[in-house]
Amino acid sequence: MHVILDLCVVPLGVGVSVSDYVAACENVLQEAGLEHQLHAYGTNIEGDWDEVMAAVRKCHEEVHRLGAPRITTTIKLGTRTDRPQSMHDKITSVQQKMEHNR
Repeated sequence: MHVILDLCVVPLGVGVSVSDYVAACENVLQEAGLEHQLHAYGTNIEGDWDEVMAAVRKCHEEVHRLGAPRITTTIKLGTRTDRPQSMHDKITSVQQKMEHNR
C-alpha cells in the first residue's frame, strides 16, 4: 500500500539544537531510496507502507545510536485506494486552485 507520511522526530535530552539528529534521519531516508522532502518542522515521505515504516524505525535506531536517550515522534499519514497520488500531485493541485482563484 502506498503511503504519504509526515514525520517529526524529536530527540530528548540532547540539548537545544537537534539538526545533527535530523540530518542523520535524512541520511537514513536517502539511503532507503524513498521520495522525501524536508520542511521546517519535519519531513514528508512517500512510498510503500512497509518501506516507509522500516525507514521510520531506522531513523529512531540511528538517533538513539547518536546518543539521544529518548525520542518523541509525531506521524501523520494518508493512504488512498481510489487513485494513485504523490506528494507532488497534492502540492500541484493546491497551486492550480490558487492560480485559478487569482
